[in-house]
Amino acid sequence: MTLLKEALAIKKGTIELRRDFHRHPELGFQEERTAAIVAKTLTDLGLDVTTGVAKTGVIGLLRGTSASPVLMLRFDMDALPITEETGAPYASEEPGKMHACGHDSHVAVGLSVARLLSARRDQIQGTVKFVFQPAEEGDGGAMHMVAEGVMEEPNPDYVLGMHVWNEMPVGWYSLTPGPMMAGAEIFSVTITGKGGHGASPHQSVDPIVAAAQIVNALQTITARNVNPLESAVVSVCKLDAGTAFNIIPQTARLSGTIRTFKPDVYQTVETRFKEIVENVASAMDCQAEIDLLRVTFPVDNDPEMINAMTDVVKDFDPEARIDHDHRTMGSEDFSLFIKDTPGCFVMVGSANPEKGLDFGHHHPKFDIDEDCLPFAVAIMAQGALEILKRNPHGA
Repeated sequence: MTLLKEALAIKKGTIELRRDFHRHPELGFQEERTAAIVAKTLTDLGLDVTTGVAKTGVIGLLRGTSASPVLMLRFDMDALPITEETGAPYASEEPGKMHACGHDSHVAVGLSVARLLSARRDQIQGTVKFVFQPAEEGDGGAMHMVAEGVMEEPNPDYVLGMHVWNEMPVGWYSLTPGPMMAGAEIFSVTITGKGGHGASPHQSVDPIVAAAQIVNALQTITARNVNPLESAVVSVCKLDAGTAFNIIPQTARLSGTIRTFKPDVYQTVETRFKEIVENVASAMDCQAEIDLLRVTFPVDNDPEMINAMTDVVKDFDPEARIDHDHRTMGSEDFSLFIKDTPGCFVMVGSANPEKGLDFGHHHPKFDIDEDCLPFAVAIMAQGALEILKRNPHGA
């Protein structure tokens, strides 16, 4: 029986797992119930299991016919602070919490992959390292796992990850070589002027006026400093200032995000960002304090791993819609795992407009067409076998 047939045979179980996790969403670093189910399942399948990595992370080692190469499979577990509005029979039972990005599906897929591969140990030409990660949604889960040694003992030679993708329908797959998700930086700027009465602005130095000028000037970075053939985003998403209608405040604060694919573009944007903020603030007789935090790097897919995964998808579904040029300015902390290790991130189409299952990620009505799940399971399982067999970088 092929892996796709096996994945289809256990489809009901994969869906039941996904719906159970969906009913019981847990926020970043709080995934205790989810982690307990993951750890028990992996242990029952005979994997060597480590728990409590970065608080709630779980690692499971599946040893094949040799110790190396080592392939790491990563699946994220956390939910979002969103009140669900799907009306589904398996809707969240936790007020204000929801799996609105698909991580419930990722955990279910990961456990089903472990089930299939554990029964095929004699076909695994190396070691598969299952990593179930907490806190992907901006809370630094990957960073904490790396700090606690997830990339050691054993060191992965390759890293493979996946994401259901509700922007595209079931039967579509993104297998894009090179940068396909942007690196993300968070910025926070405090503009300090001189507070005073709203009726006497000449006796004050208004930080709101300076902040407004800065917001406008920042838009020139992508319009005039970045090559039009390249991609970059500078978004001011929050501006706080003032306490009353007749008080010119002492400070104004703005924050947002910078997104880029390439290091040279990133350097250009960051340099111009600092110059604009500092110089415009100075021109308005204010002082600026800048705080920049790099939270993710670009997700840069290894071409040889993309070739292997493309062959796997074509073998399962000759009519699959394979997109080799799909990119998004969204970011993923999966990028921290592949910063210095060859990696591949696969997107699996999960939308179905005819069923009303096409709301975007992080929307309160987000839900997927579960028909995509067995294909995701088969692709990840067969992809693991294929990458270890090919060992494209001779690890």
